Amino acid sequence: MLDDFMWRATIAGIFVALAAAPLGCFVVWRRMAYFGDATSHAAILGVALALMFNLSIFAGVLTVALTMAACVTLLSGRGYAMDTLLGVMAHSALAIGLVAVSFISGVRIDLTAYLFGDILAVGQDDLWIIGGGALLILALLFWRWSALLTATLSDELAYANGIQPRREQLVLTLSLALVVAVALKVVGALLIAALLIIPAATARPFSRTPEIMALVAMCIATLAVTLGLRAAYYFDTPTGPTIVTLAAGFFALSTLGINAFRYLSQR
Repeated sequence: MLDDFMWRATIAGIFVALAAAPLGCFVVWRRMAYFGDATSHAAILGVALALMFNLSIFAGVLTVALTMAACVTLLSGRGYAMDTLLGVMAHSALAIGLVAVSFISGVRIDLTAYLFGDILAVGQDDLWIIGGGALLILALLFWRWSALLTATLSDELAYANGIQPRREQLVLTLSLALVVAVALKVVGALLIAALLIIPAATARPFSRTPEIMALVAMCIATLAVTLGLRAAYYFDTPTGPTIVTLAAGFFALSTLGINAFRYLSQR
């Protein structure tokens, strides 16, 4: 089964969807959408460094993403507005990465694959890395779920329960860095944040508890990946953008449906 490229692509996409969706819920709750953008943009610098030093792309992207996450966590609250700090770091990392790539000679680089993903090119080794990373993220979330929720609700409540909010923020940012490295092959650096945010935003109106929201987001993300893959294959469109477009379609339909229901219920 793993010898078929569509099966490999589907399994890889599902792994990424299952890992990204619950993390995306925390991104939505904490209003950290810009952080996802910043970390994903830094992935291009990781690609450039990996090619320069003859490392695996995953190792290069993960190193840069983890460095970005650690820097943001350490610098936040020290005189810098978070959106300003993320904006400087995101665009600087993206620009430096693109410039660095232009200096690499003797290597043919398809930047489109790194910017928008190349899920159909996922090999068996890639699949093991993506699956292992996704399972690690899910295990970490399961372990820290209660503490992460408490720290998200209120710093004071977290301190009262013996929880360090900055530690939980570091756990979350490191998990986001890992999901960026895992998802690069699937949807690319420019679309990773979309896969984090859109399923969670779609699930929010239909969920009464955080756990239900995470589960609904996982279902939506998985559906977007599987149907997006088929649609891209059938219509011969770029796979990563097609997956995100389908997720955006689900968000639009849910928003229209909710607004229509509210309008009719008020009449």
